[in-house]
Amino acid sequence: DMETGKVTFTNADIIKQGLAAEGKMALYGIYFDTGKATIKPESKTQLAEMAKALNASPNLKVFIVGHTDNQGTLATNLSLSQQRAEAIVQALAKDYKFNPARLSAKGVANFAPVASNTAEAGRAKNRRVEMVVQ
Repeated sequence: DMETGKVTFTNADIIKQGLAAEGKMALYGIYFDTGKATIKPESKTQLAEMAKALNASPNLKVFIVGHTDNQGTLATNLSLSQQRAEAIVQALAKDYKFNPARLSAKGVANFAPVASNTAEAGRAKNRRVEMVVQ
């Protein structure tokens, strides 16, 4: 991960390596306001790196998977995580001219945490987007 001010993003080479080695890559450089699915401007660097990684592998198809923490109801988090994943697919298609047929948006709410949701540090890790090889 690279840090630019407050924005942390994963570069295209690391994304490609993660997808090749693990079949997935967790990304933390895409930002939304609480309870919303509108991508914040400081997410552009991460979106550009995602597009670079995808363009480097023209046959690669991925799921864009939205994850949330456990705050709020499950129904709300399922809907929100799906809307956020769809917003990312739309941004990659519109702003980076990426073929949306190679992407599939999925929202999984808080079904797959990577840390405990009992404290903010863990919840922050759980709020993420993953690229998963189809």
